[in-house]
Order: sequence, then C-alpha cells, then structure tokens
Amino acid sequence: MPARRLAIKSLALLAATLASGAAIAQTPAAAPNDQLYARAIAAGYKAAMICGGVFNAGRSPAAIEALELRGIYPEYAALAPTLAATVDRAAASVSVPFAADLPPRRATWRRGIGCVLTPIGAAPAPIAAAVPPTIAGADPRPWPLGDANIGPVPLPALANVVARAFSDYGRDSQTTGVVVLRNGKIVAERYRDDFGPFVANRTWSVAKSITGTLVGRSGINPQRRSTIPEWYSSDPRRAITLDNLLRMSSGLHSDTAGNRTDAVYFGGTAVTEQATASPLEAKPGTRFRYANNDILLAMRSLRASLGDAKASVLPQRLFTTLGMTHTVAQRDWRGNYILSSDVWSTARDLARLGQFWLQDGVWQGKRLLPGGWMRYMTMPSGPQPNRGEGYGATMWLFGAKQGLPAGSYAAQGNRGQYVMVIPSAKLVVVRRGEDPAGSRFDIARFTADVLAASR
Repeated sequence: MPARRLAIKSLALLAATLASGAAIAQTPAAAPNDQLYARAIAAGYKAAMICGGVFNAGRSPAAIEALELRGIYPEYAALAPTLAATVDRAAASVSVPFAADLPPRRATWRRGIGCVLTPIGAAPAPIAAAVPPTIAGADPRPWPLGDANIGPVPLPALANVVARAFSDYGRDSQTTGVVVLRNGKIVAERYRDDFGPFVANRTWSVAKSITGTLVGRSGINPQRRSTIPEWYSSDPRRAITLDNLLRMSSGLHSDTAGNRTDAVYFGGTAVTEQATASPLEAKPGTRFRYANNDILLAMRSLRASLGDAKASVLPQRLFTTLGMTHTVAQRDWRGNYILSSDVWSTARDLARLGQFWLQDGVWQGKRLLPGGWMRYMTMPSGPQPNRGEGYGATMWLFGAKQGLPAGSYAAQGNRGQYVMVIPSAKLVVVRRGEDPAGSRFDIARFTADVLAASR
C-alpha cells in the first residue's frame, strides 16, 4: 500500500478511535459514579452530626439518628440510615465507613474546638488520648452570665403560646426548645424530651449573624476590601469588600441557590480550598444572593487580617464574655472556622446573644461592639432579596409586612433555628428546632403571638 494511502487510512482509524472514545466517555456507564460521592458526603454528615450530638451535647447516637439525622437533605436521607457509625468514646471520635477501598469518614472532638471532620479518603491519623468530655451543667453565677436566679413563672397566656410551639406553627415541625426574654429576664422556657437548658444543637445559619458580630469585635472597617490571600493582586475578586460579603452581595458564583456547601460542611474540604475558588459572575454590590461562601470568606478575611493567633480565639472569647459556656465554634481540618453554619449552642446561650444584640453590643455595662454596629447589622443597604424579609449585614429584617413591629430582626438557620429581637418591646425570642426538609416553622406568627401574650 502506498505510503500516502497508508497515512490517510491511519489518520482515519485514529479519528474513528478518538471519536469512539469520546462517545464512550460521555455515556452514563463510563461517567463517574455519583452515588459513591453521595455516600461519602452522607457518611461525613452522619459522622459530624453524631460527633457533635454526643460530645458537644451529651445526646445518644440512637436519639440523634431519630431526630437530627431525620429529614435531612433528600439526596442523603436514604443513604445515612444504611451507613453504620462507630462511636469511640475514649478517643472522642466517630467513624462511618462508606466504601470498601477507602478509609471511613471520621470526626474527632477536642475540648474548646468541637468536632473536626477529616477529608474524604484521609487515612486515620494516630489519635492522641482524649479526655472524655463531660457536658457542663448550671453555671452558679446569676443570670445572664450564669444560670442562677432563673425561675420564670409566665403568664398563662404566654405559657400557652410557648406550649403551642411544640405542636403548632408548622407542619411536621420539631421544636426542641424555646426561651423568651423580656427586659433581659427569662419569662418563659420550655424544652422537648431529651433536650434542656444545657443540651446544644447545631445553629446552622444563625452562625452567620455571629460572624457579623465578630467582624464588629475585630474593629476592622467593613468598607475595606476583604483580605483573601488566595486571591492574587490582579484578581478582580479583590474588589469585594467585607460589607459585600456580610450583605450577600459579593457577586460570586455558587452552584446551587447559594446555601449548599456540602463539600466543606460534610466532605472535609477546607474553606481555603472551596470558598476561595468561586469566580465572579456579577459586579460586587449589585446583586443579592444568599450564599454560605460569602460568610466563609468573611471569616477567612478576618483570619488573614488579624493573624492566626488573634483570629483563633475571637469566637470563644466572645462566648465566654457573654456567659455562653455551652457554645463552641467548629473548624475545618486546616483551622478555618466554618462560621456560616457550624456552631453548636443552647437556647439559653442564644438568648444571651440576642440580649447582647438588643443592648447594642453592651454587656454588663461594658461596650463590646463599636457604637452603632447593631444599626449597621440591621439596616438594609444595597441589593435586597426579591421577596419576604429584608436583609442587613448578616441579619434578616422584619416589620409590618410580617406582622411585627418596625425594627425587628433575626438570626435564622436551617432546620428551624431562630433568634428574634424586637427592640421596641425589649423582647428576645429563641426557638430551636430540628425541622425536617420541607417543613417551616412560622417564626413571625409565633413571635407576634408571644408579643401579644407577654404584654
């Protein structure tokens, strides 16, 4: 065969082979097995929640399976019950196998740090002997720093409203605790069985409002550009300010509606790997898009600006000062706070935080936040959500449209976490829940009923 014809035939054969290979690569049979990744995330979800529930809150694995792991994200809801969790109390760790050829997912608890989830595929590291955790009981100091001198005797009407929080205000909602403060005093308090004033659960996005508070504590001007070391000098994302991040107006892309960062929360991916990788898709300050990544980046910016030593103690120092002794902010395996969601706290501790906000950042006569910081956090500025409540700097804004007094605001989180503040009535309403996906507690109606009953 002449060389020219042979070359042509060889090229044709190569092209056909490449085309065939490309076609095969695009068929479902050759695509990556998404189910394996879903199993890994479901295993991480289970390890993280059982670790937090057992070692931060003192709950049993069976109780956590029945409540905190019920009604979770649909893609993991059917998988989680099929994955067996092993709790090692001596090492204060939880492991959940998910694949035959990879190590199990593991979450490990340490005092003052909480539970840290290792990445998918990480080989088990030698675990130093842990001091088995004990859940702290009542603090002997008087309220609000401690738990002494608390004896609420609510009005019958208020007691009735609080009781209804456990059976009303949302289809299939699962209230775990309610605390109501009026003029800084507990006037109503009630808990679900297996919970109580010293049993923590995850705050989810209430943590975002804690981040806004910590930015105020840092003394950094939120109008300055954020400090993200992973963004180089020519990166257009360097125009994003801290204010943009706190107001959900960074302009960064997010794969979902903005509120799913499963790789960080349950995959063990570090904040500095995931949140810093999102590209711009809108000019900063021109679009509201609720996003975990914006708040993760705000905390990344604080860490870079303050340095590791100062940033690492910032959350716990605030909690200690406010008497929030049953609260811990958790981190990823590289030391970044996951402060868009991963804080464990009690209803009483969140009531203390709400009262601190109500008092404009003054606690026990000492100013801890700059004057006017709470006004900054609770004033709308720039783009707003298309409907529903307004948004400030990590705070949801309520008013007459929601049946509440003007100037009301809230920290809100997944599965029914709410810290409502009604400044005009000197009222703080905390509702904790473990609501399954698809259920929504009507916090505005509940708060309006509490307000009416407490007058």
